[in-house]
Amino acid sequence: MNRAESRDNMLVKSYLLLPMILSAFERDSAILSAHLRTPTPYLEVLETAAAVATTDLRDVRSEMRKRGIKVYEQNKLNTGIEAKFICRGYHERMLLLNDIVAAQAAIHMRRYLGLDISSFKSYEEQYQIK
Repeated sequence: MNRAESRDNMLVKSYLLLPMILSAFERDSAILSAHLRTPTPYLEVLETAAAVATTDLRDVRSEMRKRGIKVYEQNKLNTGIEAKFICRGYHERMLLLNDIVAAQAAIHMRRYLGLDISSFKSYEEQYQIK
């Protein structure tokens, strides 16, 4: 039996990805406001997306507390992001490779911006895992 369940791992992954997505929205807002003549409509879209992502992050943190999950260390490595966390008393480790982080963040950002993400397959769908 796995100590951390699939849902637990997804929560930790979201916990790591969402702050990066929020930073990207913030950075992009600053770039757009400095370089566009009429940035207001674009900034409103980014602000709305950031607000939804912030709500999701709050919900992820709340669910992690309920499930007894706590990330106690994050390290940025050359290959990706390493997180160490406690899941119901067991110490666990997760490594998200940079390519995976970039791809997942791009999909989440598209969803927050209201774009169609139906063409993107989940890992299970892509490799036909049941």
